[in-house]
Amino acid sequence: MKEKILDTATELFIDLGFKSVTMDDLANKMGISKKTIYTHYENKNKLVEESTKHLFYTISKGIEEICSLAKNPIAELYDIKKFAMMHLKNEKSSPQYQLQKYYPKIYETISKMEFEVMRESVMDNLSRGIAQGIYRENLDIDFVSRIYYKGVTSIKDQKLFPLDKFPIINLMDDYLEYHLRGIVTPKGRKILNEIINSNQQ
Repeated sequence: MKEKILDTATELFIDLGFKSVTMDDLANKMGISKKTIYTHYENKNKLVEESTKHLFYTISKGIEEICSLAKNPIAELYDIKKFAMMHLKNEKSSPQYQLQKYYPKIYETISKMEFEVMRESVMDNLSRGIAQGIYRENLDIDFVSRIYYKGVTSIKDQKLFPLDKFPIINLMDDYLEYHLRGIVTPKGRKILNEIINSNQQ
């Protein structure tokens, strides 16, 4: 039951936002009493904390599996973006914004975890891309990995990029292309253009 509560809560939080979902909403969705929920999670704060970690580990595991396929690094980044968007459901409700505003301690903890995982993943991606001749060999890998992380998190700021003007799926596509065009070699540009063209068909 504890895992079912966690799965359902995570889904509701992503669909509607962390602040918007009440314990009554969760109980009604599952057809159980709030007492049952509180048996497993002492309060909403604890449930939010567990849900964010649950989502983080799910996405991290999926990214590891994608990386283990050893595709070319450009295709790998597009697969990771597609996988993350599928799990975050395009972030229509801006769960990250609500988490940051109403649960800042949890947001800070998750952000640190995300930074470490993403930085390690991007640094590995950059190293392999350079070795394969599709990324420029003079890149400062540590710098680029940090800039990439900052960009990915910043484009989710709806004050800067309002959803009605910048749908998140378009933003992610545009940002990934922007990132890659700044680091690819002519060989890498050819691969990038092929992927972009195939995605538009």
